[in-house]
Amino acid sequence: MSQDINARIQGLVDANPVFLFMKGTPTFPQCGFSATIVSILDHIGVEYGSANILEDAELRQGIKDFSSWPTIPQLYVKGEFVGGCDITKEMFQSGELKSLLVDKGVLQPA
Repeated sequence: MSQDINARIQGLVDANPVFLFMKGTPTFPQCGFSATIVSILDHIGVEYGSANILEDAELRQGIKDFSSWPTIPQLYVKGEFVGGCDITKEMFQSGELKSLLVDKGVLQPA
């Protein structure tokens, strides 16, 4: 992986407390898995940044190398890789995702 794309990904993750690498955009997800994570984050009410990997082939491959995770979407909280759709969905259903966001100071406790 080139240092440029690695630095670019690290910059996106560092600049946003919650960041989603996805197919499409939050207003127009281009796959069901990305749409699922968008709906979870919107339901929780957390602000997040995102990048559309479909617009950038270097980013699409770079994020897979960066995280050592083969699929998109990928969710990051406070610079840490949380997981893809299945992991995020399970964490949401168990309440673990909301707890993580509160523990990391991204979301206020209810």
